[in-house]
Amino acid sequence: PLEFSTSKSTMRLHRLRRALLKMRMRPLLCRVRGVILAALIVLLWLGCAASQTPASAKSANLQASTANLSAQAKAQLRSLIDAGMLPDLRWPNFTDYRDDVRKFYQPDSLAWIRGNRVTPQAVAMIQIFKQALLKGLNPEDYDASRWDARLAKMQQVASPPSEADLVSLDLALTVCAMRYISGLHNGRINPQHIKFGFDAGSTKYDLPDFIRSEVLPASDVNAVIAELEPQYLGYQRSEAALAAYTKLAAEGDGQPLPIPDKGVRSGKPYLGMAQLVRRLRKLGDLSTDNAPPANAAIYDGAVVDAVKRFQVRHGLEPDGVLGKGTIAQLDTPLSFRVQQLQLTLERYRWLPPGFPQPPIEVNIPEFRLRTLRRQPAWNLSMKVVVGKAFRHHTPVFANYMRYLIFRPYWEVPLSIQRAEMIPKILRDRNYLASDGFEVVNSDGDFVTDGAVSDDVLSGLRSGALNIRQKPGPKNALGLVKFIFPNSYNVYLHSTPAVELFSKARRDFSHGCIRVEDPVALAAWVLRDRPEWDVDRIRAVMNGDQTMQVNLKQPIPVLIIYSTAVVEPDGEVRFFQDIYDDDAALKKVLAAGYPFPVESLNPGASRVEDGD
Repeated sequence: PLEFSTSKSTMRLHRLRRALLKMRMRPLLCRVRGVILAALIVLLWLGCAASQTPASAKSANLQASTANLSAQAKAQLRSLIDAGMLPDLRWPNFTDYRDDVRKFYQPDSLAWIRGNRVTPQAVAMIQIFKQALLKGLNPEDYDASRWDARLAKMQQVASPPSEADLVSLDLALTVCAMRYISGLHNGRINPQHIKFGFDAGSTKYDLPDFIRSEVLPASDVNAVIAELEPQYLGYQRSEAALAAYTKLAAEGDGQPLPIPDKGVRSGKPYLGMAQLVRRLRKLGDLSTDNAPPANAAIYDGAVVDAVKRFQVRHGLEPDGVLGKGTIAQLDTPLSFRVQQLQLTLERYRWLPPGFPQPPIEVNIPEFRLRTLRRQPAWNLSMKVVVGKAFRHHTPVFANYMRYLIFRPYWEVPLSIQRAEMIPKILRDRNYLASDGFEVVNSDGDFVTDGAVSDDVLSGLRSGALNIRQKPGPKNALGLVKFIFPNSYNVYLHSTPAVELFSKARRDFSHGCIRVEDPVALAAWVLRDRPEWDVDRIRAVMNGDQTMQVNLKQPIPVLIIYSTAVVEPDGEVRFFQDIYDDDAALKKVLAAGYPFPVESLNPGASRVEDGD
């Protein structure tokens, strides 16, 4: 409105100027009229100048309207900030944001209140808090259910709010806004606290400056806040899936499916057919076009196909058999699926915002490697084998692949040497020779590849001697390994145990990641080197020399843990929490603010180096 008003006044000013020029050529009477019009021009000009107040002056006026706190109210504000406690909040302790809040309130003036009324930006932020569930966040972490009462108290005519009320409400808005913005942008907790090796701190905002410069003057607060979210398409698909599953969960789960004594195969009767059909329809695995009759009692046809699709989406063997495992997944409460998607969004916020090269991503619970889309390279997707759920977890972290080795040796880690190799040697002194192993000293010099003597066994026990496996088809690392140097000594590699890729659940390694198609991965990694085509890669892998090939540019590698994945076509897939990392994250988040910010050793007790 201000800009429109100023524009109209300026147009009138120009019209009056033109009229004055014409009148200068007329008689005296006209000149008198000209004097009058000139006076009007001056008055209009002054009016325009007064209305065009500089932005700095406006800001100063707005600041002045909130700077009229009494000395007592200012002292109250400073006291609350120094204590890092605000009893009105759902989570009163905000010591983790105290420094940011202190910086924000310099000078001691309110930010969200003008003339005893909350600003439009404050109202917009409160609405955002109430809709936090759509972003995978907990609305009550931002006092969603408390704001209506607070705003109603502000509007009471008979008992207007005191300065103490204004200070408390303004501070509550600031703390909740900081928590929400930080949580939406880079997650609520430090991922290293739960032993995930991501550094979310590198993407943190200067919260005081961001709120002051971007949120408080915003005409569209929602648009400003939306810019904070991760820009990955997978994140956006997961957010859409969360909305859909939240709606499904609100409709209820229905009656549990009957559990058969043994697996029901196609063509056999099943007592819970009607319930099964309803469940598969609701989840989108069974089309209404292929639905069986309402009184169907035989498990066959389109229903079997729908169960197979459900099994694929939930990391099960797609055999179409209604066994206990499949029934358990079908009966999993939809609220649990909602939580899986919420945790997926949380973990997306820990990822770096961008990559200099197309990244390789391995999702542990999915047992799958893929390259992220929207990158200048062809897409790759393949099965992987990851670390065992018991004691040999594959760690979660990010690093850069720098080289690969064709026909590698396997340097057996000392932990595996003592726990697994020595007992086998005690049972058969020729074990090393039969599987292509050899003993070397600390300098890598050959000792023996035959029968193990007592002296050699003693050296193996003490760690003075080491075991390594010779390159070749029997080598545990297969014929190529992909190195992204890291403190865990974890890498990608091929394997002679290819039969493991036929299993639905594939946690069999000591922590490293075995890939299904090493030739395709090597070709993708070396795609900027034309001399390394598929034929040459195969030839070197099946040759007789160990060869290291350095990459021209490092390639990002992300080892992630997500039990919910949304495919580009919108299909939602869920996987078992094999390492109980979902359970650990839910426990930390349920405790509320302040969330842990300290970093634990991200590699502790998660992996024993090896294949």
